[in-house]
Amino acid sequence: MGSAVVLYTWMVRGHLHPMVQFAGRLAGHGAPVTVAIADVPSSGDSLKTVARLSDSYPSVSFHLLPPATARSSDEADPDADPFITLIADLRASNPALVAFVRSLPSVKALVLDFFCGCALDAAEELGLPAYLFFTSGASPLAAYLHIPVMRSDVSFGDMGRSLLHFPGVHPVPASDLPEVLLGPRNEQYEATIGLFEQLPRAKGILANTFEWLEPRAVKAIQEGSPRPGEPVPRLFCVGPLVGEERRGEGKHECLTWLDAQPARSVVFLCFGSASSVPAEQLREIAVGLERSGHAFLWAVRAPVAPDADSTKRFEGRGEAALEALLPEGFLDRTRGRGLVVPTWAPQVEVLRHPATGAFVTHCGWNSTLEAVTAGVPMVCWPMYAEQRLNKVFIAEGMGLGVVMEGYDQAMVKAEEVEAKVRLVMESQQGEELRERTAMAKDRAAAALEIGGSSTTALVDFLNSLEISTHD
Repeated sequence: MGSAVVLYTWMVRGHLHPMVQFAGRLAGHGAPVTVAIADVPSSGDSLKTVARLSDSYPSVSFHLLPPATARSSDEADPDADPFITLIADLRASNPALVAFVRSLPSVKALVLDFFCGCALDAAEELGLPAYLFFTSGASPLAAYLHIPVMRSDVSFGDMGRSLLHFPGVHPVPASDLPEVLLGPRNEQYEATIGLFEQLPRAKGILANTFEWLEPRAVKAIQEGSPRPGEPVPRLFCVGPLVGEERRGEGKHECLTWLDAQPARSVVFLCFGSASSVPAEQLREIAVGLERSGHAFLWAVRAPVAPDADSTKRFEGRGEAALEALLPEGFLDRTRGRGLVVPTWAPQVEVLRHPATGAFVTHCGWNSTLEAVTAGVPMVCWPMYAEQRLNKVFIAEGMGLGVVMEGYDQAMVKAEEVEAKVRLVMESQQGEELRERTAMAKDRAAAALEIGGSSTTALVDFLNSLEISTHD
């Protein structure tokens, strides 16, 4: 049997897994679907990853495209910008994508990850309608649609904390834009603007959000406000697409520990799969947690150098040497009240556990949606990319969190860590946050029910391709 829809993404967890969740939703509505994965960045684990996905999603077909690089190994520049290399390697994967799609019968559309937008050219070559899958929310999408039509002489890096007013978006300090937009107009800046400029080329955009969460941004995009007088692709809000609880695996030690804690008593700290902080910052966090008096579960990754730029956050790191990194005696003094785990914790399960009462997060969109669907208020500590934008939307637009002040300075002090933990866990404002996040959890679930806004959008998408569905 052929695949009516081919989804195209790449080998990075934060993009791969939401796309796979979307594939599962499509298959659940009776659509034959294949996920084509560019082996970028290439690693020895790619085949194992695809095999695991195939086992977990038997109704979805998976295909790993052969590795393709823009340069031969002899030409590779070890000092090349990793973002530029990524975009070039994804573009070099276009011929393999075209050949694979041509090998399939009955393909009616391509759905491309936002970063794989260079494959819009492949879709044109194939004569197929192309949609973009946006792994983040509607608010950054509205901003990204608008930025290319702003005055060409705008220099965001010179604007400091001056507020930017994108259509449908809560006012954003210029300094909270992605770092690449604040620097010189170099190759990386131009490549980023190129990603924004490709958005209107798509027939539609499928966003990992739901209407209740970002009503102003959704309405603005639907009305075409971010690009006045120009066409804007149709928006389909198909989220929240979040990770599922692990099945058939041993129970992680932290979940057993949480089982013994009172309801909503534990602060969970985790900065995602690709973020870390310097060792001195880890010590400040530890002091703040100890002084707060509250229970905590903290996933600690090996630290980055104090002057590491954002690209270094994506380098592989081993387990953190906890005894050496944290203040002397910290683990002993907080034993029982706190649990520190090196590198990783099963975040979905932790957030859904009844003992979890707050989430200190880097504001990656996948983590944000996992907190929303679990009904857990957030303490926002953004690190890189669009996370500072998400911080604004979470705390000020959605009212689902508070901000860890000093995130944009050299160091967040222990006093601030203590204060924000106490605010969320003890204060009236914290109680109001819990009420708001409980409502968001209910609205997220409703969006995914039969007749809910996101399920309706998914069915509308399939109907636009003349693919029959079942609810």
